[in-house]
Amino acid sequence: MSDTVNTNAYEMPVIQETASSKSMVFSDIDIQSRMNMQRPDELQFEYTRLMMGVLLFNAQPQSILMVGLGGGSLAKFCYKHLPHTHITVVEINPHVIAMRQSFLIPDDDERFHVVQMDAADFMADTEKKFDLVFVDGFDQHGMPEQLCSTQFYSDCRRVLAAGGLAVANLHRLNAYRDIYVDRIEAVFDGALWVVNAPGTTNCVVFAMNDLPSERKITFSKTKPAAISEEAWDQIFPSMARVFLASQEKPTS
Repeated sequence: MSDTVNTNAYEMPVIQETASSKSMVFSDIDIQSRMNMQRPDELQFEYTRLMMGVLLFNAQPQSILMVGLGGGSLAKFCYKHLPHTHITVVEINPHVIAMRQSFLIPDDDERFHVVQMDAADFMADTEKKFDLVFVDGFDQHGMPEQLCSTQFYSDCRRVLAAGGLAVANLHRLNAYRDIYVDRIEAVFDGALWVVNAPGTTNCVVFAMNDLPSERKITFSKTKPAAISEEAWDQIFPSMARVFLASQEKPTS
């Protein structure tokens, strides 16, 4: 992170701790991220487990781009359970990045890298291709406009490899939720599924780049060889929800 970054331009999150957990918050209402102190790599929220439903489509991605670091829940999960995957995380708020050690987020290495940058600019500029793109870029005001524009979603598709997937966390009670889904659907030519996270106000949108005409997605209670027991125990029920949604005709 450059020393020239103006940290005053960004909201400072607060860390709240209990005997068993640590949370990153911007207000008393919204929790940005939560970490179990005994199991720091565990996914605490259902929407994050739903987002990992992308493993139904690609159980061994070579590269992942993540928009939004937060407390690093998805980043830590993928770093631990996808040991052969290169992960790039783009986070605009330098204060969030500065808290990475508090949430036991790995240091940068040959396959994990955190970039301090507006994700819309990164997406527009990068020439790299990714198998998966995760979009979870909320701040204290909600989802920034630049991360839900038609241009941004077009850039998401452009940086995806053929058959790659973009998965986005949306607030389903947001007044513009349907507009955002319509934009994603238009950009991805209708190759889209929306899955609500039960008991929450989140919904997760899955969009595929170049949907094959003969699409066959399989799922069983038997753990796939590419997924560890620990990961499978966490995401199995959520993956079942994503599988059921994937059997429907792609629609918003």
